[in-house]
Parts: sequence; C-alpha cells; structure tokens
Amino acid sequence: MPDSDRIRHASRTARGAADLELGEAAMDLLRSRLVDIAQNTVHAIITEVPGYTNALAGPMGAKIEGAVQLALGGFLRLASSGDPGTPLTPALEGAYILGRGEARSGRSMDALLAAYRVGARVSWRELSGTAVEVGLSAETLAKFAELVFAYIDELSAASVAGHTDELATSGQVRQRYLQALSRSLLQGDRADQLVDRAERAGWEPPQTLTAVVLPNAHVRGVLASLDPRTLRTEDELPELEKEDVTVLLVPDAHGSARPALLRTLRGRQAWVGPDKPWTAARTSYVRVLRTRGLGLVVETSAPVDTEHHLATLVVTSDPAALEDLRQRVLAPFAKLRPATAERLIETLREWLLQLGRRDEVAGALHVHPQTVRYRMGQIRELFGDRLDDPRTVLDLTIALTAEPLR
Repeated sequence: MPDSDRIRHASRTARGAADLELGEAAMDLLRSRLVDIAQNTVHAIITEVPGYTNALAGPMGAKIEGAVQLALGGFLRLASSGDPGTPLTPALEGAYILGRGEARSGRSMDALLAAYRVGARVSWRELSGTAVEVGLSAETLAKFAELVFAYIDELSAASVAGHTDELATSGQVRQRYLQALSRSLLQGDRADQLVDRAERAGWEPPQTLTAVVLPNAHVRGVLASLDPRTLRTEDELPELEKEDVTVLLVPDAHGSARPALLRTLRGRQAWVGPDKPWTAARTSYVRVLRTRGLGLVVETSAPVDTEHHLATLVVTSDPAALEDLRQRVLAPFAKLRPATAERLIETLREWLLQLGRRDEVAGALHVHPQTVRYRMGQIRELFGDRLDDPRTVLDLTIALTAEPLR
C-alpha cells in the first residue's frame, strides 16, 4: 500500500505519529523517565478517583501500574517510529483487558473514565515537561499534545469496550443461573438444591413466591412494577407447551401486598396462584395450572385469583368421582323431561345456596316466590324424606355448587 493510503486509513493516533518528529534526544529522555511517569500517573489516579482509593496496596495496584507502563511504552514506540503502520494492538489489547478486570472488580464505567481523564492530564504534564527540557518547538509540542490525547482516547475506548463486554458476559451468566433457579423452583426440586442455585445466581431469597401466568406481550409492562427479584421463565415449560405465556415468580406478594399485585395485573389476562414459602413455589404454580384447567370464563379486566376458586378446585380434584356423585344424587330427575329437570335442578341449587330462603331464591332465579314454592313441592315429591338427611344435603350441595368442568 502506498504511504499516502496507509496514512489515510490509519487511526487518528497513527496519523498524528506520521507528522511528528521528536528526535533521538527527546525519545531517549522520555524512555528513561517512563517508569517514573507511570508511577506518578498511577498515584494520581489512586489519589483523585474515589473508586481507586487504596488500590495500590493490593494486587490491583500492580496491574494498573503495569497497564500504564504498557500504554506509555506503546505510545513511545509509536511516537519514535513516525510510521502510521506501527501496530497499536498490544496496547489496545492491554487496555481492553484492563477494562474487563475493572468490571470484575466492581468499579463502574464512570470510575474507569475518571481514571483515564486523570491519567491523561498527569501523563501529559510529565511528557510535556520532558519535551520542553529538550527544546522542542511550539509547533512540535502542539502535535505532540494532539498525539498524546488521541492515543489516550483510543485506549479509553478499548477499556470501555472491555468493561461493557465483561458486564454483558457476567449478566448473561447470571441470567442463565436465574433461569436454572426458575426451572428448579417450578419442578419442585429439594430445598438444598434451591438454596445452592439461589446462591450461585446471587439471588436473595424472599419469604414467599407467588406464581403468575400471563401472556408474553404483557410481561414487560408488568415487570417494571414488581419486585426486582421477580423470576421469569424464558424456556418453554412442558405444562404450557405452544402457549404464548410466561410464568413469573413474584417475591413477597403476601398479606397486604397481594391486592397491589392484583391491581398491577388488571387488564392482563393473568392467573395468580397463592403465596407459598419460596422453596415451595411449585405448589403455587400447580394451583395456577389446575385453575386454568377448570375452563373458567375469564374476564380480561381482572386477573383470575386462584384463592377465589378453592372450593371448586377441591371438589374437582377427581372429575370422574364428581361426575359419579352428580349422576347418583340427581338420579330422581332422570325420569323428567330435560327442560323440566333443568329448571328444578337450578331451583334446588339456589335453595341450597340460599339456605331455603324463598324470597332470595326467587330473586336469584328472577321468578315469583310462589313459583319457587311450587317447584320445591315437586322436588320434595321426587326425593321424599331424603331432603331432610344431612348426608344427602351435603352430597347435593357438592354436586350442584361445584362449577362443572368445561
């Protein structure tokens, strides 16, 4: 590649190096002071940037000083060569690795950038002082300054990239751990396994977890209002295959916090399980699955609270047994015409629910109280004394008040 093309395609730092002529005397003096400049730069960073206080006392101090010396050494090689093709890769790789290490150490991007600002100022003060000693012209000194700051900008960008990549990687790892914890909770794994997974994911266990199933499209809008520890499933679950829904495990939504959760879910077509100790979250999840299996008519304006359907869940735990019970206790209606049987069964159901209060039964059925009296007379003819038997009344109550499966 011709020199003109090499310069045009080089980085800003490399282009600046191509225009700079420092001379051997200046370069020798700069090289001789490289270690001192690096130490002064590191000391200033540790003194002026709160995130680096006391860092010099530990192993991080040596790493930072090594990174600064590598960066300054790379700069001097570039400045002395005057060649835009001089590779910056070693210094940029060192800056990238430094950024990743700072992220692992828990230092923020702001602290890292502050360190670069301080480092740029101190390095320039030291380098320019040396350059002035050897009598560089004002024009050369200006080009030297431009080269210094362009070089530090590139190093800063490499460190920021390393910092960002490290956070992204660690975030992905933690997300995988959280997903594994979610699966374990929904599978009902042993408590010791759950505790181990929670520690590995850095997840602080709550007192309780409440399972919520809702459409995927509504998840993002809901999460912003929930406890940050809320877990969500991203894998397809066997019980919800091919359904466009997500399972959330919401921490500490018990007691007075439950109404707030239900308000948050209004208009979301959500199903809300009971709050359970966090290691028993599967119980809440299974309750939601069973309630969804009842075939209830769902109002889009309000979430389905499984706590409102406990009786139905209990009596429908064995659907075949419930159907056998219905056939047995309703056998007296079998010889009637279907329309007549339906009216009398409906009346008997309300009679049981309203504890025999005729006016309340009439109001519920939208008929005259005399109609209720007439129908109950027919029912007594069919059942005889059995309507006075507590066991028969219990069987009829269960058979008629359980919401039938659809």
